[in-house]
Amino acid sequence: MRQERVTATDGVDVIVRQWAAERPDLETLPMEVFGRIYRISRLMGDRVERAYAPFGIGRGEFDVLATLRRAGEPHTLSPSQLSATLMLTTGGMTGRLDKLARAELVRRIPDPTDRRALRAQLTAKGRQVVDEALTAGLAEQTAALNQLPAAQRQQLAGLLRTLLAAC
Repeated sequence: MRQERVTATDGVDVIVRQWAAERPDLETLPMEVFGRIYRISRLMGDRVERAYAPFGIGRGEFDVLATLRRAGEPHTLSPSQLSATLMLTTGGMTGRLDKLARAELVRRIPDPTDRRALRAQLTAKGRQVVDEALTAGLAEQTAALNQLPAAQRQQLAGLLRTLLAAC
């Protein structure tokens, strides 16, 4: 049987107590929820980044590779499609694609509908790297989520979906 870890207080509790002392009129539940979401995101982002490091990529590069991988065969998108999906400027996308092309994880190929344009295509090496990095990153996320019972994991996913839709 798995032993559950319960932390009596965390850094968010400290902040909430401080605000309660200074401003007892405030409703701090939103601070508790979003403060924890933010901290979880930062901590898990760092864990996943460390999981990607052995593959020679960071989160930014992983995002580009994963977007191309999810696009399906032939795993090709235009830089503007990638930029829009990743909410990144075209200049930022160019830098990432240059780095990935130097590592032979993507290649630039002519756009079949526009002779002046190029598209980014995942290479076989890039597909292998993104698949392995994805597995490593998901293992980190799974390890964290497994601290909750299965029913709570499902409930949390549903609650966060609802909250995200409300934003």
